[in-house]
Amino acid sequence: MLGKWHGEKQEWAPLLLRVTLGVIFFAHGAQKVLGWYGGSGWAGTMQFFTQTLHIPAPLAVLAFLTEFLGGAFLVVGLFTRWAALFLAGEMVVAAFLVHLKSGFFMNWTNAPNVGHGIEYNLALVGASLALVLAGGGRFSLDGVMAKWTGW
Repeated sequence: MLGKWHGEKQEWAPLLLRVTLGVIFFAHGAQKVLGWYGGSGWAGTMQFFTQTLHIPAPLAVLAFLTEFLGGAFLVVGLFTRWAALFLAGEMVVAAFLVHLKSGFFMNWTNAPNVGHGIEYNLALVGASLALVLAGGGRFSLDGVMAKWTGW
């Protein structure tokens, strides 16, 4: 009885992980691309990435669109494994280029002029890689397409 219940509930795990992670990435991408949620928008974020972080403009664009589109793809479960792989890669780069100098832990007190460490990046990388392995699951557009196409 417990084994059957547990097996049925596992079908929901990719959905919960996908949607939660997708909303996080989409919101951060929307800050960069559209200026939503208090973000600087395209021009402001581009200036910060290129002038302060010294990231080449094409790579900055790739980062913005990876978060924005990758997050949206995760929410609906479209190209889940690829979106999650790109998002994991972006978080590894962000951890090394931006957050590592601040150590491991986040700046929970929001102390001025102190950045956040890499712990949040690690959590996002781990969750993204779990989706790379698990895929979008039954309740995703990937799952619908698999039913239709047989792949």
